[in-house]
Amino acid sequence: VIHLNRYAAANAALPAPAGPRVVLYGDSITDGWPGQRPEFFASTGFIGRGISGEETAQMLLRFRADVIGIGASTMVLLAGINDIAQNLGDPYSEDATYANILSMIDLCWQNGIRPVICACLPSYNIRWRPEVTDSFEKVCSLNARLKAYCDRHGVTFVDYCSVLAGPDGKIMDGLSGDTVHPNAAGYALMEKLLLETLK
Repeated sequence: VIHLNRYAAANAALPAPAGPRVVLYGDSITDGWPGQRPEFFASTGFIGRGISGEETAQMLLRFRADVIGIGASTMVLLAGINDIAQNLGDPYSEDATYANILSMIDLCWQNGIRPVICACLPSYNIRWRPEVTDSFEKVCSLNARLKAYCDRHGVTFVDYCSVLAGPDGKIMDGLSGDTVHPNAAGYALMEKLLLETLK
């Protein structure tokens, strides 16, 4: 399912950008952010365009509507955990996920948008996919590959793991209720790191 109309009315209602427009793009972690921390979006003017459950292939298909079409100057992408969870029913392929993210970076460059790529959160248990027992290893592998790409090509990389992970590298219980989605305290740490990185 491609959710091309989820934000159609909200996009149509946006005024023309009066200055830089930062769009946070992603899945349920981005989708739930404004509800948990509305003050962050009110104070920054950032626009959330996350859709719960989406894999990177679905995000790629709605990219024009929800990033390019609304005049983004910066796109902050947090994506990949639902690919690892195999939400669409296909076996996980890191190569395919990586390629989808690179395609979104290419679309940014072609349209004068600054791409900012975020590390997947250090999740170790996907409650709706208990059969995926190696999610943490897959997250670490994808993150390392994305960081290496960003380092090579001068793309900004936001390492959320650096503020959310405990000594074992996995997301701390006090920052997430389900090891996948941040709670308000987790989002607050992510916000601080994101704003520092975007300076």
